[in-house]
Amino acid sequence: MKIKGSTKITGLIGYPVEHTLSPAMHNAAFARLGLDFVYVPFSVTPSLLGDAVGSLKALNVRGFNVTIPHKENVIRYLDAIVSDAKLTGAVNTVHNAGGKLTGYNTDTQGFILSLTRDARVNVEGKRVLLVGAGGIGRAIGIKLASMGIKRLVITDEKINKARILVDSIKKKAKNIDIRPVRSAAEEDVRESDILINATPVGMKKGEPCVISPRWLHSSLFVFDVVYNRKTELLKEAERRGLKVMGGLGMLVYQGALSFEIWTGEKAPLETMKKAVESIMKGKGD
Repeated sequence: MKIKGSTKITGLIGYPVEHTLSPAMHNAAFARLGLDFVYVPFSVTPSLLGDAVGSLKALNVRGFNVTIPHKENVIRYLDAIVSDAKLTGAVNTVHNAGGKLTGYNTDTQGFILSLTRDARVNVEGKRVLLVGAGGIGRAIGIKLASMGIKRLVITDEKINKARILVDSIKKKAKNIDIRPVRSAAEEDVRESDILINATPVGMKKGEPCVISPRWLHSSLFVFDVVYNRKTELLKEAERRGLKVMGGLGMLVYQGALSFEIWTGEKAPLETMKKAVESIMKGKGD
């Protein structure tokens, strides 16, 4: 990779960002297509989010991804939001076009592609337990509610976040049994067909399972958005013979959509997938 005066900068803002696989994924894609682009991570504390976004705009950064904990708060610093970002109230991709920052949410489509294309799961008529009502939880919850699910239980330690998400979904989807809880109970898991972890729990080695493993039942499908390692939730589910899906596919799909927004080129999906899979194999956990 040769950095020149003409090189277009893209990147990621979040806190923390040390775990991210996105630089390897995007830089491999840029190299594959011979594009004069580079992708770098920026560690941004919540108190400096506004300063960071203003600086990226001033430096004419072409675009950037947004991760925990900024997906909702970044909106106030953008010039416009479109499509699924409006629907969900969360942004994970920003495009800088002529000094105008526009926010998108590619998490929603990335999640659906991973769920339907890779896991081959049909959510219509299903009962879902969603753990986490933050930026990615909002995107997943609101998208699922538009796809004909039967019931949705949303749990978050900050119960007010769960209630706000429930209220948002009720405005958009009328025929759904939905309720917020502070923490999942055994019956919430037992009565669900799909369990989704939309929290960062499991991102760090040694972090516990987000729910009691005793509650996992044989007909439950488990999806975990964490992509940088196999979480205890997935390990416990696999031990019980459950069908599972980690967040790696979702990362690649949402990243490919971001890539296309920034470059106007079709993303080399297989190149991006191989780049992150190579890192995961090297990690060994």
